[in-house]
Amino acid sequence: MTTTPTADTSEHRVHDLVGVGFGPSNLSLAIALAERRTAAGDAPDVLFLERQESFGWHPGMLLADATMQISFLKDLVTPRNPASDFSFLSFLHRQGRLHDFINHKTLFPLRAEFHDYLVWCAERVGEQVRYGQQVVELRPVRDGGRITSVDVVARDTAGRQTVERARNVVLAPGLRPRLPEGVHESARVWHSEHLLHRLADLPEEPVRGFAVVGAGQSAAEAVDHLHRTFPRLPVHAVFSRYGYSPSDDTPFANRIFDPEAVDAYYDSPQEFKDELMGYHRNTNYSVVDPDLIAELYRRVYAERVRGETRLRIHNMTRVVALDETDGGVDLTVEDRSTGKQTVLAVDHVVYATGYQPVDVRTLLGGLADHCVFDGLGRPALHRDYRLVTDDTVDCGLYLQGCTEHTHGISSVLLSNVATRAAEILDSIEARTGLTAAAS
Repeated sequence: MTTTPTADTSEHRVHDLVGVGFGPSNLSLAIALAERRTAAGDAPDVLFLERQESFGWHPGMLLADATMQISFLKDLVTPRNPASDFSFLSFLHRQGRLHDFINHKTLFPLRAEFHDYLVWCAERVGEQVRYGQQVVELRPVRDGGRITSVDVVARDTAGRQTVERARNVVLAPGLRPRLPEGVHESARVWHSEHLLHRLADLPEEPVRGFAVVGAGQSAAEAVDHLHRTFPRLPVHAVFSRYGYSPSDDTPFANRIFDPEAVDAYYDSPQEFKDELMGYHRNTNYSVVDPDLIAELYRRVYAERVRGETRLRIHNMTRVVALDETDGGVDLTVEDRSTGKQTVLAVDHVVYATGYQPVDVRTLLGGLADHCVFDGLGRPALHRDYRLVTDDTVDCGLYLQGCTEHTHGISSVLLSNVATRAAEILDSIEARTGLTAAAS
């Protein structure tokens, strides 16, 4: 039996904090740490581990004209520290585009531009991050029967393992692409998460067109992009609704993303939490920007005027079969009103069917036995995003993401990352003293 070599660095020092994952949430936390370090004049021992080889935030969906759905003011720092030089406006100033952006008169930058901002921030705190590290296990470290710290086991692309010991761990696992049961990705069947990458790697020019399954923003953006990119091919939009539903971006509804709304949601009984989520799902889930809806309808109508049917909307429709052939994919769809089935012969099928949280219990490993979960397997959390544990746990276990059931809809969005980072740091400092010298 072959064993994997392990370099156990935990014997040499104990980090004040190890962050698992380095997307926008833990990036915001790293910036907050850097700014507190500058203000306080000391340097807590902090390390973030990220499985990707470099920073990236949904790079497969950085479509040329796609814009953000939230204001640039909800960047990584501004709600926490409006004077921060890590703000999106500071980024624009450094790039020489601040006045051009002001003249643009928009709150919603291009998604690609905001990604550039995130990369710019990540590079500035790069000394805190180790990329190419897949965290594979969390091991409790006991002292006299108490769990005082955690060994974070990571594996690099060559299979080498390292172990980093930490007094506090912040898990930011992100979300995983969701596919319908029985559907698996292949050379011809993709999740929208990988759209641009798969298009760039096409082995041959498509000849039969595309089908996009889904009714949300990503689905509409994929339909829009494919329709423009392949001007001679049909694009089939397949969804169960009668039409695309518009997102609610009105001011009162948007207050559901405010920090105060997190307090109200957290303190509410579970029954009312479920009601609130139902009331305001249309701010984020399975909805589309109204301007994009209008643009897609304009194209459908223009094609009808010209006697074309290249952009084909299959509403009130579900997929009942998918068969890959040598020449493409035969996608069988069923009209849910009449029961009539139709086979769409296409080159590729794009499933824009959203994302799902990871199972936190898998990440926690042996620590899961010391954490509290509800009947649905969801972790119980304190208001400060710290996992509820039994009384043998002295170290801090924090969770960014996968907290929608306790902290509300903003938990999986950018809206509150800056405020949440400050709350987590305040909690760690209050409980254990983050600025204490490392062992």
